Order: sequence, then C-alpha cells, then structure tokens
Amino acid sequence: MLKVQIDSFGYQEKPILKDILFEVVPGEHLALMGESGSGKSTLLKIIYGLLHVEDGSIFWGEQEALGPNFNLVPGEPYMKYLAQDFDLMPFITVEENIGQFLSVFERETHQERIQELLELIELEDFAKTKVKNLSGGQQQRVALARVLAQEPEILLLDEPFGHIDNFKRNTLRRKLFPYLKKKGITVLTASHDPSDVLPFAERTLILDKGELVALNTTRYLYKNPPNHYTASLFGHVNQVPMKLLKSYSEIDRSVLVYPHEFKFSDASGLRVEVTNSLFMGSFYLNESEAEDGTKILFKTDTEQERGDTIFLNVSLKTINKRLQVGQKANT
Repeated sequence: MLKVQIDSFGYQEKPILKDILFEVVPGEHLALMGESGSGKSTLLKIIYGLLHVEDGSIFWGEQEALGPNFNLVPGEPYMKYLAQDFDLMPFITVEENIGQFLSVFERETHQERIQELLELIELEDFAKTKVKNLSGGQQQRVALARVLAQEPEILLLDEPFGHIDNFKRNTLRRKLFPYLKKKGITVLTASHDPSDVLPFAERTLILDKGELVALNTTRYLYKNPPNHYTASLFGHVNQVPMKLLKSYSEIDRSVLVYPHEFKFSDASGLRVEVTNSLFMGSFYLNESEAEDGTKILFKTDTEQERGDTIFLNVSLKTINKRLQVGQKANT
C-alpha cells in the first residue's frame, strides 16, 4: 500500500502543500484533480522523490521512499514518473529510446517488449524514426512507453495526454488504462481533464490551494460534489439559489446542478430566457438567464432560439441529495 503524509511543504517559506494524508492500495488508479497551481505536480514530484519533504513521509508497504537528500539519483526503482517534459534522447530512434530502459540482463526479450509497447502507444510505423523528427504528441507517447518499459509497481502520470490530439488521446486512454489495470500497476494520474478521470479512476483526490478538500470514489464525487469547486472540475455546473427552484423554500442556500439534470415543463418551474445555444455535437449547451439575473446552463437535443422562454425543473431527489452533501461539507 502507498501511504502519503505531507504535513507541510513549500518553496522558500511559500506554502505549497499542507495536511495531505491518503493511502492507495496496490493496483488502484487514483486521480488527482485541481485547478492549475493547486499542487498536483508538486505532490507527484514529492512521491517520486524529486523533492525533499521535511514534514511528512512516503511509504510503499514497509519501505520508505526517500527524496533527493538521500538518493543521488532521484526516484525509487519500483516507481516511474512521467513528467510534462519528456526527457527523451532526440538523436536516437523511438525503439532505441524505449530499449534504453530495459534490463541489460533480459536482452533476449527486448525486441518483443519494445514491440508490445510500440503497439500500445500506436507508433509501430515510427520505430526507426529519430525522436527529434516526431511531433510533440508522438514524443509524449514515446515518453509513456519508456516509463512502462520495466513495468513499475507504481506509475505517476502528470497530464499524460496534454500534447496528444483528441483523436489519439481518446484511443490511447482506452488502451492504456485497462492495460495498467491488467498488469496490476498502481497509478496516480494528475489531470485537469475529466475524460482522463471519470471512466478510469476508481477514486479521485481533489486539491485546492495545496489542501486536500475531497477524496472519495470518482462516481460518488461526481454525483455528490461537496462544493462548486469540485463539481466544476468535472465540467459545467450551475449554482442555483434554492428559492429559484422552489419558490416556497425558506432555505437560503444554492444547489449544484449539472446542465443535463434539468427537466423541462410547459408552464411551471424555473423560468429562464435563452441567450445562446451552442452546438456540442450530440447535444446543445444552452446559455440562459433567470429573472433575477442568475446564469443557467442546460442541455437539449435540439437548438434553442435566442429569447425563447424555457421552464426548468430539478428532481427533489437531486435537490435533497445535494443539500445534504453540501451541509456535510460545511460542518
């Protein structure tokens, strides 16, 4: 089990992380989410051993992972880290870059392993191409293959698809994460993209300004976000005053509602006026405004006309659930 405890960490007296405590079981995929500057990359660097932490500790089972103050070469042998800068060797080929990370004691299986990884990252046709001649997205895929070469026990991924175009990104996700699960590799993925997280990570940890503000199963956090910040990391979300949803309500609080959770009525509910209808492919995302000026986003199958009046409703089950979760988060 990976055990992470960071009481405090900062650069030159500037605090970056504090009160971080969590565990990851072997083979689990944990996502780290948070806005830019929330501490995701710093946390991965501490776990890997690139940064020294005085007030805290990292353990993999009974073995402590030590930082650069103890290791001449940063990092632990059972752990690999894919950073946002790829650290490739540009003047040798793709297959040579991957082969550099394979054990010298298993040369007879090198080519088979290289071929397996080339197929995983879908670069079989570029095996003999020098890395300097690849695009940024292709180089990121080579960097991914390199950290997988020796099948680490723990894999730390920092925005692993950030340079890869959407088409390849989608297919690579669907190949990579099931592959890692099959191999039993423990994965921590720092990402701002919910498509990296929702389908693949069993649990998600939310960071805000260097603090751990939520940790639960990914599905639970999506369906029961404790605050607007958490919900917004998964996509568009509305913060709707309770009195707009139920005029008789005496509760002076807002309810978090995703655009797809609104239902439509002919003449009753939250009255909004459409200000824009955005084509999103399989649906339209509609911008609208309530009578008190509250901005509301909702989804429809068809395009709405500017100025149209729509009546929106949210199920009582959803309202009650969100109110309860919000109450727990504030206590």
